[in-house]
Amino acid sequence: MLKHPIDVAAKADLARSLYLSGYNCAQSVFAAFSEEMGLTQETALKMASGMGGGIGGLRMTCGAVSAMAMVLGALRGYSDAADFEGKKQLYADVQRLHAAFTAVHETSNCRQLLQKSGIVAKAQPSERTPEYYQKRPCARYIELCARLLAGELNS
Repeated sequence: MLKHPIDVAAKADLARSLYLSGYNCAQSVFAAFSEEMGLTQETALKMASGMGGGIGGLRMTCGAVSAMAMVLGALRGYSDAADFEGKKQLYADVQRLHAAFTAVHETSNCRQLLQKSGIVAKAQPSERTPEYYQKRPCARYIELCARLLAGELNS
């Protein structure tokens, strides 16, 4: 259990701010919850760095969605291989958050999310410029994931 309730709006703002500072989608959500996980922000940023761009630029599952699962695993995960109930509960929590995300955006696939905004998804990261941020829909995915996650952790 957390020591104090999480400010949902503040987490969404922090995650968005991290993204607008140049971090990828996964880093932005994961590092926004570094304090709750007992990690330094630097460690959290490193841990999530390979998950951006739909897992290393492969444009698969959105990094912000992956980060939700990573945070839940860090805070509610199981470490005993025989903990079948813990595994079932964690998977149910991840699936519930995923369903909430896809209820809003129809998919959690990075490539499809970008294509819906008219962006051709590339495997290589793009330079972060004002034009990049103006065209990219990712900030709203990041904010939603931070809100969903904070709400879940408060429940």
